Amino acid sequence: MEEELKCPVCGSLFREPIILPCSHNVCLPCARTIAVQTPESEQHLPPLLHSRGPAPPPAPGAGPGAAAGSAACLDSESAAGGGGGDHADKLSLHSETDSGYGSYTPSLKSPNGVRVLPLVPAPPGAAAAPRGAGPASSSLTCPQCHRSASLDQRGLRGFQRNRLLEAIVQRYQQGRAAAAAAAKCQLCDRSPPEPAAVLCEQCEVLYCSACQLRCHPARGPFAKHRLAPPPAHPGAPGGGGDGGGGKGAGGGRKLPTCAEHDLENYSMYCVSCRSPVCYQCLEEGKHSKHDVKALGAMWKQHKAQLSQALNGVSDKAKEAKEFLVQLKNLLQQIQENGLDYEACLVAQCDALVDALTRQKAKLLTKVTKEREHKLKVVWDQINHCTLKLRQSTGLMEYCLEVIKENDPSGFLQISDALIKRVQVSQEQWVKGALEPKVSAEFDLTLDSEPLLQSIHQLDFIQMKLPPVPLLQLEKCCTRNNSVTLAWRMPPLSHNPVEGYILELDDGDGGQFREVYVGKETLCTIDGLHFNSTYNARVKAFNSSGVGPYSKTVILQTSDVAWFTFDPSSAHRDIVLSNDNQTATCNSYDDRVVLGTAAFSKGVHYWELHVDRYDNHPDPAFGIARINVVKDMMLGKDDKAWAMYVDNNRSWFMHCNSHTNRTEGGVSKGATVGVLLDLNKHNLTFYINGQQQGPPAFENIEGVFMPALSLNRNVQVTLHTGLEVPQSIKQPKLPNN
Repeated sequence: MEEELKCPVCGSLFREPIILPCSHNVCLPCARTIAVQTPESEQHLPPLLHSRGPAPPPAPGAGPGAAAGSAACLDSESAAGGGGGDHADKLSLHSETDSGYGSYTPSLKSPNGVRVLPLVPAPPGAAAAPRGAGPASSSLTCPQCHRSASLDQRGLRGFQRNRLLEAIVQRYQQGRAAAAAAAKCQLCDRSPPEPAAVLCEQCEVLYCSACQLRCHPARGPFAKHRLAPPPAHPGAPGGGGDGGGGKGAGGGRKLPTCAEHDLENYSMYCVSCRSPVCYQCLEEGKHSKHDVKALGAMWKQHKAQLSQALNGVSDKAKEAKEFLVQLKNLLQQIQENGLDYEACLVAQCDALVDALTRQKAKLLTKVTKEREHKLKVVWDQINHCTLKLRQSTGLMEYCLEVIKENDPSGFLQISDALIKRVQVSQEQWVKGALEPKVSAEFDLTLDSEPLLQSIHQLDFIQMKLPPVPLLQLEKCCTRNNSVTLAWRMPPLSHNPVEGYILELDDGDGGQFREVYVGKETLCTIDGLHFNSTYNARVKAFNSSGVGPYSKTVILQTSDVAWFTFDPSSAHRDIVLSNDNQTATCNSYDDRVVLGTAAFSKGVHYWELHVDRYDNHPDPAFGIARINVVKDMMLGKDDKAWAMYVDNNRSWFMHCNSHTNRTEGGVSKGATVGVLLDLNKHNLTFYINGQQQGPPAFENIEGVFMPALSLNRNVQVTLHTGLEVPQSIKQPKLPNN
């Protein structure tokens, strides 16, 4: 957490921290050193905000109190800088030309590595700008994000003081001092024991310098033990105690007053400006028309948001700790496997004659390089993960200390920026970051069977059968009568893959068949049966052969069909709207449009609502093959089975044969239902919920699509995904 408590300019713990508009913090003394002032008439260099010399005369027309007021301002500045009273009414900067220095460093670099802009002296011979020449523009550049903030007439006092951070720094210093005094050697014979100098992470024992040399020498079994500085005391920040916790607003701490109105305490929170305000700010200040909320309510809300974000970072930190343990075990496995491969290689090479000796050294070099590469990758991961974990832990400890505070206004000053930082920290643990980049296995196999004359061409055989693909269940899904499957190779697999073979059964427990062969890892299969269960599996192949099958995934297609009119197969005179659910026509001749679904088994029901019906046309409703003729009435060829109807009666039609004339027609607002029962192989029609005639067609077999023909006098809207009405529902037969 210590990194969170250090000023980015001086690198030391914060002293009188102030909050910049960009939400970063900086020490008040450091802020005085990095602020600059530029008069409007001077743009080439930032001159000095104040001079050590005598105050300039007042501008013409100024009152007699102008010079006195300027001198009083300088006096108050000096008093604030020397005694730290009210943090200076104005920014106080002094000219380097007054101090006698002839040269000036163009930039400064803080202990944290942040470059800041120093004071720049006025050019030689430049006279001080008179008071009437124009106002000066004071600015302060954030050393972290480099955003510039303008200072108003109050100077640095216009920035709010971060009381929460100041209190946490104070507690941290007290806890660190207590921890340093509390860590004692656990093996000392002296009374009292000497202060601990190191902690052995394996032995979990604290040693002073003398006891460490005597009881824990850096040789023998202790040579591989890791010695670390003594840990923080439990009462220190981050050590499990409260570190002397701060007092709440009601426990003796002075309530913060408004920066604009010194006699008013903060009572509300301005959502627009993201800052606490007082009652007078709402009545007469710039916040009078802003959206404000109760200070306590916003305090609790932001605390809850920060706690929720911290939970995510905490989970990632736990995963990172487990991952570090996994990586350390991986190091040991790599070492052991590397030694095994070396021993196997030496045994094979020693079995050969002198011609094999020279080649043996080359092969050993390859194994060593492979091992060193794996070790380097794992060490790099350990270092990277340790750094990320340390940063996240420090941020967590800092946030927990902030949450302990009972100062709502102080908390809300920094809560937005802190929440964003925690969320960004959580997002840095991207998917795959906690997976090893290398495996402990060495994919090297030495073939010692070749003849003696082939020794000089002896090399490792790297090609193996591909491993089992992993089905990505979160990406596998079904939609209507289509299924989508996704898979990937194991993360630590290095064997090349040339392609994949996807197999699917018939939806009725039958044999698997190949439905896809290729290099893609995502495949969608259309045209399956509705209300059916399919089994799918995948395997990979390369030049060495075909690998094993993956686990079998079970996919269930939809019970009922959801579909629309198909614009790609419709006649060009058909006009579709309402997300392709409403159809009309530009021609007085009948034109055909099909649905997007295809049926080959099961019971299916859909309805068509007549939105417009003029001049008594004859729309036709039914089913058709994909290659039906689309420029004449549905049912006039042998690819369609339909019922055409006017305002008085209806007929069934197939191959231009008209049968079963039935009284009762359609009008505007009527509903036509189509029941396709492929278990019984028949087709039935309904008008306004009543069956229209007998079952229209018997013994129909094959694959059918919903179909409709109409002209410009009719407009219909399709309704799908409907259960078969109970009054007309047919008994369900088992799938064959």
